Formats: sequence, structure tokens, C-alpha cells
Amino acid sequence: MSETKSVYAAYSGNTYLFGGNAPYVEEMYENYLANPGSVPDTWRSYFDALQHVPASDGSDAKDVPHLPVINAFAERAKQGGTKVVQASADVEMGRKRTAVQQLIAAYRNVGQRWADLDPLQRTERPVIHELEPSFYGFSDADQEAVFDTSNTFFGKDRMSLRELLNALRETYCGTVGPEYMYITNQAEKRWWQQKLESIRSKPSFNTDKKKHILDRLTAAEGLERFLHTKFVGQKRFSLEGGESFIAAMDELIQQAGAKGVQEIVIGMAHRGRLNVLVNTLGKMPGDLFAEFDHTAPEDLPAGDVKYHQGFSSDVTTPGGPVHLSLAFNPSHLEIVNPVVEGSVRARMDRRGDRRGDQVLPVLVHGDAAFAGQGVNQETLALAQTRGYTTGGTVHLIINNQIGFTTSDPRDLRSTLYCTDIVKGVESPVLHVNGDDPEAVVLATQLALEYRMEFRKDVVVDIICFRKLGHNEQDTPSLTQPLMYKKIAQHPGTRKLYADRLASQGMPDTLGDEMAKAFRAAMDAGKHTVDPVLTNFKSKYAVDWSPFLGKKWTDVGETAIPLAEWKRLAERITTIPESVTPHQLVRKVYDDRAAMGRGDLPVDWGMGEHMAFASLVASGYPVRLSGEDCGRGTFTHRHAVIHDQKREKWDVGTYVPLENVADNQAPFVVIDSILSEEAVLGFEYGYASNDPNTLVIWEAQFGDFANGAQVVIDQFIASGEVKWGRVNGITLMLPHGYEGQGPEHSSARLERFMQLSADANMQVVQPTTASQIFHILRRQMVRNLRKPLIIMTPKSLLRAKDAASPLSEFTKGGFQTVIGESKALKADKVKRVIACSGKVYYDLVKKREEKGADEVAILRVEQLYPFPHKVFASELRKFPNATEILWCQDEPQNQGAWFFIQHNIHENMVEGQKLGYSGRAASASPAVGYSHLHQEQQKALVEGAFAKLKGFILTK
Repeated sequence: MSETKSVYAAYSGNTYLFGGNAPYVEEMYENYLANPGSVPDTWRSYFDALQHVPASDGSDAKDVPHLPVINAFAERAKQGGTKVVQASADVEMGRKRTAVQQLIAAYRNVGQRWADLDPLQRTERPVIHELEPSFYGFSDADQEAVFDTSNTFFGKDRMSLRELLNALRETYCGTVGPEYMYITNQAEKRWWQQKLESIRSKPSFNTDKKKHILDRLTAAEGLERFLHTKFVGQKRFSLEGGESFIAAMDELIQQAGAKGVQEIVIGMAHRGRLNVLVNTLGKMPGDLFAEFDHTAPEDLPAGDVKYHQGFSSDVTTPGGPVHLSLAFNPSHLEIVNPVVEGSVRARMDRRGDRRGDQVLPVLVHGDAAFAGQGVNQETLALAQTRGYTTGGTVHLIINNQIGFTTSDPRDLRSTLYCTDIVKGVESPVLHVNGDDPEAVVLATQLALEYRMEFRKDVVVDIICFRKLGHNEQDTPSLTQPLMYKKIAQHPGTRKLYADRLASQGMPDTLGDEMAKAFRAAMDAGKHTVDPVLTNFKSKYAVDWSPFLGKKWTDVGETAIPLAEWKRLAERITTIPESVTPHQLVRKVYDDRAAMGRGDLPVDWGMGEHMAFASLVASGYPVRLSGEDCGRGTFTHRHAVIHDQKREKWDVGTYVPLENVADNQAPFVVIDSILSEEAVLGFEYGYASNDPNTLVIWEAQFGDFANGAQVVIDQFIASGEVKWGRVNGITLMLPHGYEGQGPEHSSARLERFMQLSADANMQVVQPTTASQIFHILRRQMVRNLRKPLIIMTPKSLLRAKDAASPLSEFTKGGFQTVIGESKALKADKVKRVIACSGKVYYDLVKKREEKGADEVAILRVEQLYPFPHKVFASELRKFPNATEILWCQDEPQNQGAWFFIQHNIHENMVEGQKLGYSGRAASASPAVGYSHLHQEQQKALVEGAFAKLKGFILTK
């Protein structure tokens, strides 16, 4: 007791609210009560918070200045009206009442640190002084003293200290360890207190419920043991040690269905994935076994391993059928999370489900990955933003207390819990012992209730263990001998729970009978989830059949009639009188109105707008997101007009593209958080579930797209050949060498070219306003859904040369190759320069300066799939050309050169030579010195007209 007293004394003496600072703080508080604006902001915030603390009598009465009261008593003392007496028992009791409230707060705040959470019991419970009554000056003599507990939910307004302490420990220090007190919303905190304290964090399940939990544990363990003996040594990333997770998933689905949820989208890594496929989604075990013994159909160009496969099914719940979707995912841990969120948002939008009543995202994590992978922070940051919210996600963590071979807490992470990252978004956490399946099920129930009530993320941290190694070929005791000695002695969660039920009067043979029945189902390859609906189809299901088996050469009508052009142009350039735009924006819209009438050539921003307007008018929704994309990084778009006379921060914007037609499809433009990886993953997920929406992610600069490289590599480029997932997402990546340095010049075109194969995506670099108009429309009006990568310009956004006449929008379509635009004498042409992007305009200018009419210039607007027929046709127009030269802004080891030379060579005739002019190979995308950039640019343009040198390839 003396030790705890000294700890309390040290705390009281050193905290800034006590000791020598007390008079200063009291004076400042007096000043605050008289005039809140008279104290520094930091203190004012603190004192403001104090005003929300309930009074000692439980009322909402506000504090009053203390000094007048003190002075009044002092004056009475002078007049003999007050006598100083020794502190009475009432004063001591008052101190104890305060201490009781501090004790309650301590358990609510840090009780989980003393909870029984580790099935392996590898460490002793820590000493937490704040949870000991002696810390607050209580002794054994106080145990039967009765105190007011009306601010708790234990069912009594007054309890003895002993009763209260038992209730607090049962609630906060059992096999459920809740964390929620960091939440600022008082209603949420009181909700958790009521839910937990009223039942003391203990479920009261009936016999049938308990049998069902045992059945799910038996299925989880049974599948793993069956696979372990039948397919010896094959990787499956076993769930053994974490079987309670399957019971949690079952409860989550059934309870969500009962609450009106109709779709659940699940994202998870490989640990336990096969178990979820069979025991949660109802995949036929026989189909899984066929993947193990390599007799399953292999009808994809590449395919993927079995523990990356997705699946969907429909299951019955008390509220009706629920559609379950398990997202395909790569081995890159946690990267599937934003993809799932995007898929959920698309489903919500299709249903008109703004709150997430009908669609639920569920993300399953490993403990090491949840704490270690930065995409989690990015995805959590999206959760409450308008463009990305999904009404709250239920997170389940299979916390096996080890990351591959790392389990030493000194190495595992820098936080106490793997879940601490969610405190930044004020998501509550329920830590729960995986060896108490009933507690796991209860925690899952509460998590779902919270999500449905408050529409926020919530975490269930199932603390368990990993019976085998990272995979079935590992020997974990090499690095974790102590942990695996304990695991070897563990009888298994199923056995522990079966014994527990037997001790409660259920048959001793119940567990064994369930295990035999499950083994028989496995041997027969039959369903383990009953019933799975085989013929049910929701009216919200997407029909992908029109988009399958299409070719990139399929055409689509992208031009629009002149009358429709003018009608749309008038609608999107008319600003209501109630909106006062900035004078610069007013000029942009006045010019666009002139472009719509045909009085001015159409610039890039107007070309974009007209593409969007014509699509939404035709019933195709448009979703455009990215950093600054409402205005546009280079202020060319102005899709959102901000009223300069607005008086409130949350009103005063006007979006012309939302006012194209009475029955138009939605146009949504979102200024995203400063994230690439999570936002692009989200948009990929959205597009994966909605082929009828033009989904665009725009990078602030194309250079920053590599912050989302995992999404590009593992999903966008390879998702179709690995998983058969068709996706029409569009990436707009500003790209162009204009002297802005290494990080503001290149969208890394070469990386997309390297990823291009199997006709997996389209890579284009349009150079005119009409080209961006047609390519955006082409992405929707033809039934080909492939990712579209657009290298968009910067300086060309306002360049007069890149503007297009109105006729190019009402006729024709996207040109994969734009041939020579000047009327040259074809038989006099000796060299053909092929290029892509902004450098074309530099080359044309140089040709005019030199009068080099013996040189023709071709623009390759679609770099992949390479348009061989069109390119060859343009080359044949110059029969006497002996030299073909590829010119690019990028360094030689970057850009398109290494990936396009064989395509050019294929279309050359015998005797022709192929050369290169561009920047020399470089480790950096661009130089940072302005004068050096100009020298390089001048040299590469000059080189395009000079004698071939360096690498020359002759046909």
C-alpha cells in the first residue's frame, strides 16, 4: 500500500495540475470563468472540456467563479460567523466518493491492460497501479463501504466498494478487453458503457447457440486437419489456433442479415482464407480439393494460387438472403482493403444506400500487417469523408501474436496494441481471447451493433495463436522455441470449448460426434454451410456478359451531333445568377460558351467537360477523384464553381455537370485526401463492381502514381489474367518535360509499357482536345472494359496548338495514330519521325524553322495495344523514306523507346533504318537544373533532324 501511495503522491506532485502550479492554474481558471477569451487558447480548450464533465451530483450545472465564494466565507470568518473545525468524516467520505469515480474511470480507460486475453499466457499480468483501490487511498476496511454508482450500468445506483470492484473487473478485465474512452462523442462512450457493464461483458447464450458455436469450431479445425493429412506439405496458411474467427464470421453474417444487410464484401489475406471459402461462403470442398491436386479447370492466361482466389455466394439469414463476396487479392498484405471499400461504395450507390444499411464491408487482418502496412492508415483516413465513406467497416484481426518470424514485442511494433492505429479515427476496439469462443461471438455482435448505430469503423481483435509456421513448410520453433513449446501443449480451442460445454451438462461425446460428421462431409466433398442458395439472384447484381470477350479494335461511336453539342455546351456554361464565380473562372466559362458556339477552338478543359456532359446525358455516370481534381492541378478544369460571396463553409458551390439534363446520370467529382495508394485502390474496387460508370483517378502529378504502384501492378495490370476480373478504371496522369524537375515531369510511362501484355490495358498519350474527348467517351460507349492509362499533358492544357475545331467533335473518333498534318510531297520524304506527346509540337516548330519538308512527323497516340495496321498505313504513304526515327522527351532507358522499337521495326520495309533521338539514359526521370533541361530539350529536337547516330537498327 505504501508503494501505491508513493506513486500517487509522485503523480500528484508532478502533474501540471498539482504541486507548485496549483495557484497559477486556479487563477487562470478564475479568469476563464469570468471571460473565456482572456486565457491562452491551449488552456481555454482544456477548461472548455471541463465544462462538459457532469457535476458531482450528476447534473449539468456549470461551474461558477470560485473567488467570490471564497471571499464570502473569509468575510464571514472575520465576522465570527464561521469557525474553523477539524475535517469531519463527511470530508473524508467526499474524498472517497471522488476516488470511486476515478477508479471507475481507470477501469474504463485501462482495464483491458489487465484483461485475460492471451490463450498462451506467455506473460504475467502487468502491475497497473491505477486499477488498485490502494492507489486511491482505500484500505481493506473500505471494502464494504457503499458509494454512489449511478453513472455506471451495473444495475445498482449504490454498491459496496467490493461489489463495484468485482463488477469492474468482470467487465473490463475478463476475456474481453474493450477500448473506447478515447472517443470524443459522449453518446458513443455511454453506449459502450451501457452495452458492456449491463452484462459485465459476459454473454448468456442458450444451448442451441452454444452447440452452433461448437459446430463452427469443429468445421474450422476439421477442414485444416483434413487438408493437413490429405495434401501433405502443400501451402494453405492454416487457421489452426484461430478457429474462433470462423464462429465470429458466422455470427457477423447472420446478425447482419437480421439487421437488413443484403450484401457483405469481405477482404482478407491468406491466413484462414481457405477456411472462409469453405466454411463461411460455402465453396464446395470438392472444388477446393481439385485445386490442391491440380485437376481444377485452368482457363485463365495466368491464374493464381488457391489462397488468393475470390468467391461469391448467397446464404440464408434471419433477415433473408445475403450475398457474400470475398475479394480476390494478392500476397501484398492489406492492399485489398481500399479495393473492398470501393466495391462496397459502388454497391451502395447502385442501391441508393447512402448510409450503408444494406451493404457491409468486412476486413480481416493479421496483427503484424495491421500495425505495419501504411495502406491501413490511408484507408482509415477515407472512412468518414464524403466521397469514400461506406457507413463503417467491421475489422476482424486474427492476432496470432507473430509476424512471420517476429514475435518479440521489442521488434513487433512501436505501440502497445496492433490496433492502436485506429485511435486516430476514434474507432473502438474489443480485444478478446480466442480461446473463449463465446466472448468472441459476443464481441462480434457488439461490434456490428455499434457499426449499425454510429456508422463508424470498429475492430474485434481476436488474440489467438498460429499452430503451424507461416506456411506449412516452415519450422517455427527455429525462431520461437518458447512460444511453440506452449503451442504444442495447447489442446486446441475446439477441445477446450467442448470440455467446457460438457462441464455444463452437455454430452461428453458431442464434440467427437460433430468432428466425425464433418469428416464425412469432407470425404464426400459436400457443403459445410447450409443452406447456400444456388439459384438466387439479386436485382442489383451486375450483368458482366456484355463486356466479356471483346477486342480492343472494336469501335464505338464517340462523335455527337452538332445540335446535341450546342445544347450540352449551353447547359454546362450557364452559371446561375445566385452564384458569383471568381473573375478568372468567369473568363474560363465565357470562353467555353464561345467554344460551344463554335466561335473559338475547343481547348482541353472544354473537351473534357463535353465528354463528361455527353456521357451523363446518355445515362453513364461519371466519378472523378484525386487530389485537386475539382479545380485541376493546373487550374484547367473548374468542374466546381465556388461562390465568391459564400457566407458558410459548407455551402456555396455549383457543379455545372450536375445540371446537364433532368434525368441525367450522376456526375461526382471528389477532391480526395492526400493519398495515392488507398484512393486508387478504392477507385479500382469501385470500377470492379460498376462497368457502367466512368471511374477516373487523376494523379496530382503523374510522378506520384508510383505511390500506388502495388495497386497498378497487382490489380490494374494483372487482375484480369490472374483472376478474370474485368475492370474499366481510367487513370489520368499528368506527364510532360517542362523543366519542373525529377518529381514533376514523368508519370513513368515506361513502367506501364513494361506491364502491358495480353491486351490487358490501354496506354494512350493524346495531344489534342478532341482526342481526350473521344478517348473518354470511347471508354464507355464501346463494351470493352480494360484499364485506360492516359498520359495527360500540362502545358498543352492551354496551348492554342492543342485546341481543336468543333468539327472534330461532331465527326470521327479517337485516332490511335495521327498522320502527317502538313501537305508534304510524299515522294520527297526521306525520314519519318514517330513520336508521342508534347514533343510533337516542338518537332513541328523545329521543322518549320529548318524548312525540312523532307521529314514527316507521325504521332502515336495509342502506345498499347500498338495500332500496327494504322501505323503501317501511315508509313506506306512515304515510299521513299529510308529512315525512321523515334523521338521522345524521356531519357533513353525510360519512356516508350525500349518497348516500341520492335513494333516500329515490325512495320518497316527492308533496308529502312531505325534510330533514336531523346535524352541520354538517366537514373533520374529529369534534371532539376533549368538551364540543363533547356539544353537537353534543344539537343533532342535538333537530333531528330540530324544524321542518325548511336543505336541504329536496320530492317
